[in-house]
Amino acid sequence: MIIKAIVCLGFGPLLLFVPGWLLNLLGTSYGPGAALTAREYGAALIGTLLLTWLARNAEESVARRAIIWDLFIYDAIALVATVIITLSGGLNILGWGIVVVYLFFTIFFGYLLIPQKEPVK
Repeated sequence: MIIKAIVCLGFGPLLLFVPGWLLNLLGTSYGPGAALTAREYGAALIGTLLLTWLARNAEESVARRAIIWDLFIYDAIALVATVIITLSGGLNILGWGIVVVYLFFTIFFGYLLIPQKEPVK
């Protein structure tokens, strides 16, 4: 969860405070609609930053499992959406970097959802 928090720390403030710069870097258009969406997404990433940072040492529990399910579903949907947008030309080559980040987190949080066998005593 610490890695997820660090990624959110990197992108959240950029999207919230300088969305035009980041979207232009990614080769996409920027206008009032994009500004609203990017800033709202930046706010959501800052919320995810706080969630993952504060839950980083959480013991196995229903709450921890719910957080992991949330992050897994979010990253899986974002992965598919980003692949589609990048393939359609909506993002430049840097869009594939975002795809890789979402793929990493989808696999990681999916792995955490796999029940672990109890060690044999």
